Amino acid sequence: MSREKVNVRWRSRPLSAFSPNSLIPLLLLLLLSFSPPVSCQDDDGDIPRNIQTAAAGGGGNQVAEELLSQALYNSFANFTTIFKQDIKKHFGFCITDVDRDWNEAFNFSKNTKFMSNCAKRTNGDIGQRICTAAEIKFYFNSFFTKGSKTSNYLHPNRNCNLSSWVSGCEPGWACSVGKGIKVDLKNSKDMPTRSSDCESCCEGFFCPHGLTCMIPCPLGAYCPLSTLNKTTGVCEPYHYQLPAGKPNHTCGGADIWADIVSTGDVFCSAGSYCPSTIEKLPCTRGHYCRTGSTHQSGCFKLATCVPHSANQNITAYGLLLFAGLFFLLIIIYNCSDQVLATREKRQAKTREKAVQSVRETQSREKWKSAKETAKKHALDLQSQFSRTFSRVKSKREDTSSSTKGKKKEKGNLTKMLQEIEANPEGHDGFHVEIGDKNIKKHAPKGKQLHTQSQMFRYAYGQIEREKAMQEQNKNLTFSGVISMASDVEIRKRPTIEVAFKDLTLTLKGKNKHLLRCVTGKLSPGRVSAVMGPSGAGKTTFLSALTGKAPGCQVTGMVLVNGKAEPIQAYKKIIGFVPQDDIVHGNLSVEENLWFSARCRLSADLPKPDKVLVVERVIESLGLQPVRDSLVGTVEKRGISGGQRKRVNVGLEMVMEPSLLILDEPTSGLDSSSSQLLLRALRREALEGVNICMVVHQPSYTLFRMFDDLILLAKGGLTAYHGPVKKVEEYFEGLGITVPDRVNPPDYFIDILEGILKPASGVHYKQLPVRWMLHNSYPVPMDMLQSTEGLGGPAGEGSSHGGVPSEAGSEAQSFAGEFWQDMKSNVEFKKDNMQHNFLSMPDLSGRTTPGILQQYRYFLGRVGKQRLREARTQAVDYLILLLAGICLGTLAKVSDETFGAVGYTYTVIAVSLLCKIAALRSFSLDKLHYWRERSSGMSSLAYFLSKDTIDHFNTLIKPIVYLSMFYFFNNPRSSIYDNYIVLVCLVYCVTGIAYILAIAFEAGPAQLWSVLLPVVLTLIATRNDDGIAGKLSDVCYTKWALEAFVISNAKRYNGVWLITRCGSLMENGYDLNHWNRCLIFLGLTGLASRVVAFIVLVTCQRR
Repeated sequence: MSREKVNVRWRSRPLSAFSPNSLIPLLLLLLLSFSPPVSCQDDDGDIPRNIQTAAAGGGGNQVAEELLSQALYNSFANFTTIFKQDIKKHFGFCITDVDRDWNEAFNFSKNTKFMSNCAKRTNGDIGQRICTAAEIKFYFNSFFTKGSKTSNYLHPNRNCNLSSWVSGCEPGWACSVGKGIKVDLKNSKDMPTRSSDCESCCEGFFCPHGLTCMIPCPLGAYCPLSTLNKTTGVCEPYHYQLPAGKPNHTCGGADIWADIVSTGDVFCSAGSYCPSTIEKLPCTRGHYCRTGSTHQSGCFKLATCVPHSANQNITAYGLLLFAGLFFLLIIIYNCSDQVLATREKRQAKTREKAVQSVRETQSREKWKSAKETAKKHALDLQSQFSRTFSRVKSKREDTSSSTKGKKKEKGNLTKMLQEIEANPEGHDGFHVEIGDKNIKKHAPKGKQLHTQSQMFRYAYGQIEREKAMQEQNKNLTFSGVISMASDVEIRKRPTIEVAFKDLTLTLKGKNKHLLRCVTGKLSPGRVSAVMGPSGAGKTTFLSALTGKAPGCQVTGMVLVNGKAEPIQAYKKIIGFVPQDDIVHGNLSVEENLWFSARCRLSADLPKPDKVLVVERVIESLGLQPVRDSLVGTVEKRGISGGQRKRVNVGLEMVMEPSLLILDEPTSGLDSSSSQLLLRALRREALEGVNICMVVHQPSYTLFRMFDDLILLAKGGLTAYHGPVKKVEEYFEGLGITVPDRVNPPDYFIDILEGILKPASGVHYKQLPVRWMLHNSYPVPMDMLQSTEGLGGPAGEGSSHGGVPSEAGSEAQSFAGEFWQDMKSNVEFKKDNMQHNFLSMPDLSGRTTPGILQQYRYFLGRVGKQRLREARTQAVDYLILLLAGICLGTLAKVSDETFGAVGYTYTVIAVSLLCKIAALRSFSLDKLHYWRERSSGMSSLAYFLSKDTIDHFNTLIKPIVYLSMFYFFNNPRSSIYDNYIVLVCLVYCVTGIAYILAIAFEAGPAQLWSVLLPVVLTLIATRNDDGIAGKLSDVCYTKWALEAFVISNAKRYNGVWLITRCGSLMENGYDLNHWNRCLIFLGLTGLASRVVAFIVLVTCQRR
């Protein structure tokens, strides 16, 4: 007898890698599942003697054989109720429903023929050959003892040991305990002596190597008797050999049931199905049979299923879907703008009809008013003649004085009638209607208008009235404005007067002055120009006025309407036009202005009045011809640069500010465009708006249109602050006379730059001191000392930018400068954080729309932008389609790994593509957001609107990807499960992409989006106990991959039970964690969005 250790070939991976404690639950599962039950046994666990005796009689007693088979099956069927709790406890990670998994593996009720055959073959001794609980426990427990990494052996046992080795110990053989000996099949402690009447294992059972008992093969297995291949000496279809030195020993039955990686001998082969464990049938045409199938599955109509098909070929569905989606994407790509274009055309027609209606109404009102006036005048003449012939002198004098007045009126009437007859279709406005209290009284109010046509008629009617009043008051004197305001009902705006005294800005950490000792006042109703050479601090001065100077220490006094109040408290009625044209290029001119008006005008202002405000701004800025044109971007051309600049200004004008600050609004504009813009600003000033703007090299005509001038010298010092009309007079008093045919502002700036030297010998550095002395302002001693005795060359000592606070500051070392720069950056970020989170009391008196209302406005704007970016979206979907085809074709589903490889590639590809696409949501609109937030718009509404629109991609992109991947890969899991996992994955990675887009610039954000999925997936697939294993528990890629594998693994039943448990155990997955994985993905996406929003409101460019 051989004393060699028995090598058992059962492993889902090298079994030595499994710890004994971790895999003992698997032993318990098989122990509890296969042990014969007690429901149809005698009290000692034996099969009833009369049934065994009758079954031993041979084929003549089929009823007895069936009774014996049914008794054995009933034992299995009722066995799970006893040990269900233990199975759930030890094998809950791979068995979620014990009864269902039991039925799918050992429900032989439909076919118990293999049992009756075995009973007949063993002469009714089948009950004496079934393994007891102790034998099964010993068999599986032997797998998990420590041993060689390449081989695993059973320990010697009572029946098979070094001194006793019967033929039943060989693979595929079993023995009986002997007739007349009772066996307690429930006994899990003592192994019975089983060494008599050894013979080959029955069909439908497997007999392990090293044990002398039989275990039923599960459903989906094919366990026939083996035959000897004389060439190889192997018992086929199994892979064991006959023992040496035993010529009478023959090939037996199956020897092992294990996972498919270790051995697939008992698995019903692909292309065939096994209705029982002893019967295998080929798949017919129109059906397919996967590995381990118990029945053949019907193919879809368009699927290709030849005989012996292992899987249905549903690529045709994928190709049809690809063709349909590709055609749809082509339509979207070419016709994406048509929806909005059609809507804009309808709106333009409505607007044109409204204008035409207003003009026709004007014409009728002119004629009606003229007729009424003529009729009234005729009656007055008749009354005049009757009073002329009266004898009463006093009455005659009264009539005479009245006649003089009527003559004057007659002259005006004649002039008006002649004008109407000469130009009956004129559109010059309501010259007669203006001031008519009856017409104004019966005019519809804004709140009474509902349709778009009515609102446009109301708006254009008001604009035409204003045009008519402007015609009567061409010079726009103050009295004319008051008359126009009373007749046209222009709303009054709160005025803001800004006074500043000794305003000084010092860069923190460097003690460098950017602005120094600036004193003056900005008055309502006046247009002030800020000029000076480059580096004089013009933009810094505007930033200081609006309280937007982070990283700087502000000293001096700033008064708002005579009170020491923070100017940020008035930000709802303060407009700031940046130097750069920060306008949404994928929106039209009207859409940009209309959005700004809706979000920043008073919430209780009726919509028709808002329409009126927008139409008035479009009319005053000359944007009527391009109102429906897209502003344009770098890639797509839109309106001209000058028109874009005017739109940039109009964004602030539509909110009806009380203080309007503009940073170089005329840069890049020609003379006519600049004058048009300044005329519009002067009209705003005449309504009481305080306007201050930085101007570079204005023409003389433009220069004379300003009211006040603030002339800054280098270092942020004031050289002049006063009326434009007196600037030349002031400098002439200093001996600086502007030559003939020279533009005064250009000449003054050249003087301050040091390019020109005045004939009077005044040095340009002395001009700020001269201004301070001229107005009796206190002059710092260092400025007086630095200007004494200046007489060198004009350009000597000139410096660009601010000046140091101490004239004698010594040159610092590199380390000192580096430390100062670090301190300055820290102070800047600190001030920026405080500015973002510091809540100021609102003193503006204007209630703008709340967060929910702004969310609606933002949602509409983002929706229009996405529609206009439909071509980009179509390209994203096309890339996803191609990725689904490639991965579905190349990464086929493997039954051994439950498709883990294909799903790993899916997680990487979907994460990468969706992240890169989601970056566009925020990375392209940072400048626009910073401008809108500084004006008081809601950051939360902005963020939520972007995220809400992106939910469309969250729902559609998984469908696009699965339409290719699923039909080309054809996994066992349902398309619904795959879709749910992909939706959660896309939601998760989109939130992560938000953080990258907001925190980084476009280039680094894209690099991180590519790098993160790959690295996190590599970490997630590691199952060690080190740092990588702990990190994998917090990686979203592991949760997504686990959800995919679980959704596929739960479709593997029956003979796949051991493979499923082994694979899930190896990867650390749990069938009960599917919902948990989805929740973790959703929570990660939600947490990422919270972090992204925090970064959005805290981080801002310098």
